Amino acid sequence: MLSRGRHRLSHTVRRLVCMGIQDSPSLFEAAQGAPVDDPTRPLADRLRPQRLEEVVGQDHLLAPDAPLGRMIAAGRLPSIILWGPPGCGKTTIARLLAQRTGLGFESVSATFSGVAELRKVFATAARQREIGQGTLLFVDEIHRFNRAQQDSFLPYVEDGTVVLVGATTENPSFELNGALLSRCQVMVLRRLDQAALSELMDRAEALIGRRLPLTEAAHSQLVAMADGDGRYLLGMVEQVLSHARGQMARPAPPGTGDAGTGDAGTGEGAGGTAGPGDAGTGPADRGDPGPGTPSDPGLIDAGDLAAVVASRAPWYDKSGEEHYNLISALHKSIRGSDPQAALYWLARMLEGGEDPLYVARRLVHLASEDIGMADPGALQIALAAWEAYERLGSPEGELAIAQAVIHLATAPKSVAVYRGLTRARAAARATGSLAPPAHILNAPTRLMKELGYGQGYQYDPDTADGFSGADYFPPGYPPEQRECFYEPTGNGHERRIAERLAHWDSLRRSHEHDTPGP
Repeated sequence: MLSRGRHRLSHTVRRLVCMGIQDSPSLFEAAQGAPVDDPTRPLADRLRPQRLEEVVGQDHLLAPDAPLGRMIAAGRLPSIILWGPPGCGKTTIARLLAQRTGLGFESVSATFSGVAELRKVFATAARQREIGQGTLLFVDEIHRFNRAQQDSFLPYVEDGTVVLVGATTENPSFELNGALLSRCQVMVLRRLDQAALSELMDRAEALIGRRLPLTEAAHSQLVAMADGDGRYLLGMVEQVLSHARGQMARPAPPGTGDAGTGDAGTGEGAGGTAGPGDAGTGPADRGDPGPGTPSDPGLIDAGDLAAVVASRAPWYDKSGEEHYNLISALHKSIRGSDPQAALYWLARMLEGGEDPLYVARRLVHLASEDIGMADPGALQIALAAWEAYERLGSPEGELAIAQAVIHLATAPKSVAVYRGLTRARAAARATGSLAPPAHILNAPTRLMKELGYGQGYQYDPDTADGFSGADYFPPGYPPEQRECFYEPTGNGHERRIAERLAHWDSLRRSHEHDTPGP
């Protein structure tokens, strides 16, 4: 009997481990309900949602009528890729999906794992499948696996040995194999908005049982500084609490009383049982008479917040999708003649660590493509900015790039050069075998002169109008088949170019009229 009881207990433990209960402090706490809070754990881990309904900011995926909500209701979870920025809940959602669907949870990180580790996971999942237990395999940073490693998932995803849930901050269409993508559904997670971040702040204050020692303005600024990253927000909350504890530990100057240890104190309530509604996060509760003007000297105001918490590094990848997204935003802001937005996107790229020379090269391209002859000086400005940065470096050389951005954004725009070259290329491909007319060919030898090279050429500066009106197209390319390649707009300098071309067309027609027929 004792042996049989031990066998049943062992089987129960194995099944609980497969279902992801191993994250709970103990089996006894799991049986009692919520795990006991451990103040030594990071705040983000202590506040990790225990149910899908507690996840904030992703209702477009988790609501009952949303894609993941419908899958859960149907009781069938396909392999998916969770694509979203850092701190939006990818790992938490994967764990809770396993819990909700009764799948065993296995987790690997593409940063530390290789094919050998994956084979062990697949073997374990196959054994669990034999006893009727499915496995959800969570792969963090799945884009870091190379193509061969990604291919190793295919047979196990195909036959259902594992339900793959991959997490990535990179565009899956760029970073994942097409074969793997065809077997997975991509779920796009959003950056946490202000409401979601504020909800996390409320939960943090409820857990510690006290209000954060922040004015209302500082509270709002802290949310803004998180920039959509919930994990980073909770890390900053811990920095605020640590700073406040340090301030409380210092002896108070004579005559100041204990202003820093009142309601703005940072001691955590016993058991952390306060609810969000008890956190006292409203302006009246904070005693904030105005932005950045605390009534309690123990509160941190917006002006002092930067000295208390570390600023978040901009989310930017110089070789990934964000790199292309931001250069596209800069390009289109300049094309749209918005210097304010253009400067903003330039600053975003520079603050993210982008190579300024890459930006300078793109500005040269932009000057020809989007401005062209409407402002011929734009190309010179862009080239000068490139050269100035090469001579000065950062940060001084970045001013030259900013100057070029402003010039290009405020210059008149024309894509006539770009369209003209595109049309000419198409014509060249269709008529590439036609030779130039003989009258515009050089004749450096007697034989070439005898063959008619250069015969009948008119030197335009010697004509009455400085314009001969000669035909420079191949003889086998009749005028009625020719397209007008360059069509100047009425913008900027091209207005004068259009007038000049119209004048020359008039002279050309008059010359054709004056030329006697055969």
